[in-house]
Amino acid sequence: MSSLHSNGVDVKKSDPTKINGNAHSINGTNPKPFKIFIGYDPREDVAYEVCRYSLLKRSSIPLEVTPIKQSELRKQCLYWRERGKLESTEFSFSRFLTPHLANYEGWAMFVDCDFLYLGDIKELRDMVDDKYALMCVQHDYTPKETTKMDGAVQTVYPRKNWSSMVLYNCGHPKNKALSPEVVNSESGAFLHRFMWLEDEEIGEVPFLWNFLVGHNKVVEGDPATFPKAIHYTLGGPWFEAWKDCEFGDLWLKELEECKKAKEKQFFSVKIGQRCSLQNHLMLYRIVGSLIVRILPA
Repeated sequence: MSSLHSNGVDVKKSDPTKINGNAHSINGTNPKPFKIFIGYDPREDVAYEVCRYSLLKRSSIPLEVTPIKQSELRKQCLYWRERGKLESTEFSFSRFLTPHLANYEGWAMFVDCDFLYLGDIKELRDMVDDKYALMCVQHDYTPKETTKMDGAVQTVYPRKNWSSMVLYNCGHPKNKALSPEVVNSESGAFLHRFMWLEDEEIGEVPFLWNFLVGHNKVVEGDPATFPKAIHYTLGGPWFEAWKDCEFGDLWLKELEECKKAKEKQFFSVKIGQRCSLQNHLMLYRIVGSLIVRILPA
């Protein structure tokens, strides 16, 4: 069953209470969680929360979702480069630590926090091909705007937005080049254009998985154009200037669901703690009663 939202996007209904790891087992064994790293910026904490929620809500496979927080990476001595004037987010460069953070093993995904997932991430994960070092949506995109988000400078460069959502074949020999030393020293051009790779080592996935608001278009009546993941690349409803942007209603609806899920989780924890305390008190009373009976008068 599905419900048609505004902008013509058909969004599958899912259980909003489903938590990470509730996928079916394969041949009696639990599959390893698919690792997803989300770029985190304190200014966009709510965007991160909604992105994470939308991924977990619709996933039919177990996920391991981790925020890439610059402050934590600095404490771990994994990130030490100074922030440049053209870096619009804290994860402009730290995103390229994804293979390292995944221990250079298996496939993992990096995604910007300004995404809203409408499709099951299993569909995307199932597209991976080991012959590639990475896979992404290969946009032909040149933004017309000079600023984005909360006034950040809009930069234009080849392969713009390719690095905003990447499936990394972390065990591929070529990705060993993405060491912390390289990520902290190489230029933006080298990293964002994937210059450590040959063109044939970069695979492609459909644009539906990195649907750029303001650039890609939904064709009415054509499901092949309905986004699986909406990318609010210019700015999303969490910024006042972009509260009425295209597909903003979908993000705001997801935000409300996310808030309710968090409240439900909070009260479940509180109830669990209260029950645990009551059980301990009951145990103390029983033990105390037994001691009184055993000890001589």
